[in-house]
Amino acid sequence: MGFDRAFKIFPQLETKRVILRKLQMDDAPSIFRYFSKDEVTIFYDLDTFTTEKEAEDLIESLLYRYEMRKQIRWAIVLKESGQFIGTCGYHSIEEEHWKAEIGYELHPDYWRQGLMTEVISAVVQYGFNELELNRIEAFYDPRNIASARVLEKIGFEFEGVLRKRFFIKGKFVDGAIAAIIK
Repeated sequence: MGFDRAFKIFPQLETKRVILRKLQMDDAPSIFRYFSKDEVTIFYDLDTFTTEKEAEDLIESLLYRYEMRKQIRWAIVLKESGQFIGTCGYHSIEEEHWKAEIGYELHPDYWRQGLMTEVISAVVQYGFNELELNRIEAFYDPRNIASARVLEKIGFEFEGVLRKRFFIKGKFVDGAIAAIIK
């Protein structure tokens, strides 16, 4: 299975407009710039960041979870400028079930440009072709219409709403689930 290879050498992916590479601590200021915006965290399971240290802690956690074979999270970097604009990747990897959950976020300056569709398409293809996943899931807030549309464009099928599935920011919230099968 491709999991062994993916967790020995961090895979770098490339699309028409972006490079997907391993996160680095140098990315913390860029992550802070968008996670400090309420419009980015409104549907996210993190509070809006107030310090750059929170971004550093997030990167440290993501890198640790990669080392533990629990997730692969790529930095999204524009090819032309080298600008870091978001992340995308797999968390909740279940090797024994040949499935993973995908997650992503993007700086608002780059919303509605088709970039996330391009990124998720590459990550999904990597999951099916290299990790040999059979199923890729995505949970999202049902009110997050933009996320639902991106997933639909790529071929994810809406499977339902799990009522009060998550406890986020002091309240229970529903979780929509969509999936794509190899």
